[in-house]
Amino acid sequence: MQNKKLIENCKKLIQAYKSGEIGQTKMPEDSHPSFSNNEERLAYFTLPMALNYQRNSYKLWESALATFNDAETKDVFDLEKINAMNENELREKLTKHKLALQPNKQTSTWHTIASSVLNEFGSFENLFTKTNNDFLKLKETIQVQYKKGFPYLSGPKIFNYWSHIIQEYGKQKLTNSEFIEIAPDTHITKCSVMLGVITKEEAEKLSKEEINLRWRNALAGSGITPIEMHPPLWFWSKNGFAFRL
Repeated sequence: MQNKKLIENCKKLIQAYKSGEIGQTKMPEDSHPSFSNNEERLAYFTLPMALNYQRNSYKLWESALATFNDAETKDVFDLEKINAMNENELREKLTKHKLALQPNKQTSTWHTIASSVLNEFGSFENLFTKTNNDFLKLKETIQVQYKKGFPYLSGPKIFNYWSHIIQEYGKQKLTNSEFIEIAPDTHITKCSVMLGVITKEEAEKLSKEEINLRWRNALAGSGITPIEMHPPLWFWSKNGFAFRL
């Protein structure tokens, strides 16, 4: 009975998200430039994601957009040009518009991922080609096989959400995308408690993987994938739970 009620509430939230009843639904990633080619698009929606921890997502993507639109800093989205830069030059470019807030650590993260993609695959497009545009193969590649080459991006929360973003904004459709997890950040965790997927006490002690499993089990057989719930839940919390179930 509890599961039936949860599914009903999830369907209401999805509909409210689509209709606008849930409130403001402009995603941080909605502010993005026009791209001249697919490689540029994939780089833009991948590299900043690795810096998306413990910070305002809207500010992150505002900084990414400013960096991309600045002729002096746009080349931080070009793998070969990144590889040719020295550390100081890359740091200056990434901090100019506050894309990197931790100058040394985040410059290193950016460079490591760019180098890994360039050296192991040649390009972002080839990364997807060599994993057959298959989410499960991409997961194995980034989270296991080349994990050290993808700092932060290989983490469960960021990786799952990046996989969602790369489909929605990167226009890179993935097979087996139903296995993308919900990516529980603060907002999703609050909603998980509100909807009874986890208790308030469990929110303090369960790992992100355990919360993911709760959602996957709860939605089993409903026709709703876990990642499908991410935007409605995120905005439900972001808008102060103004929409009443």
